[in-house]
Amino acid sequence: MNHKTISLDYANSLVYELEKAFWDERGRGARFRTTTVGREYFEDKCLPLLQSADLDDILHTIEDVLQHEEIAGKVSYDREDRLLRVRVDGCIHWQVEEKMMALGIEPFTCVPANLIVLAIEEKLDRPVELAEIKPEDGACHLLLVVFDQRPTLG
Repeated sequence: MNHKTISLDYANSLVYELEKAFWDERGRGARFRTTTVGREYFEDKCLPLLQSADLDDILHTIEDVLQHEEIAGKVSYDREDRLLRVRVDGCIHWQVEEKMMALGIEPFTCVPANLIVLAIEEKLDRPVELAEIKPEDGACHLLLVVFDQRPTLG
């Protein structure tokens, strides 16, 4: 396999064009089709590191991966009952969001959010919904809703 490194500008230009094409095809419905973008990356880089079923530990593990892999500069969060507010600073995909916003398209997918959602769903068996992405001052403010554990038939 070729391990050549490509430029971030090139990768983000492709991500932008794919997102834009998907938006043109599906509009707001695109957000419901992109919730698992990053699953392979999650399974490879994040899942092996998730040892605890404690929500704070899960969040710190994903934060560590995002920083170690240089996907985000800083990740912080605040929990309020079932609401999880996450701030992602220095995301490598910020320029994609800027281009989408310049066209009046609200952000509809976020890989760091998806990694958090996948981790919570995997370790806690609780559904999570990305309710909002608000880019502001170079950071994305995410609102995640963590629902109760799925009922089991027994």
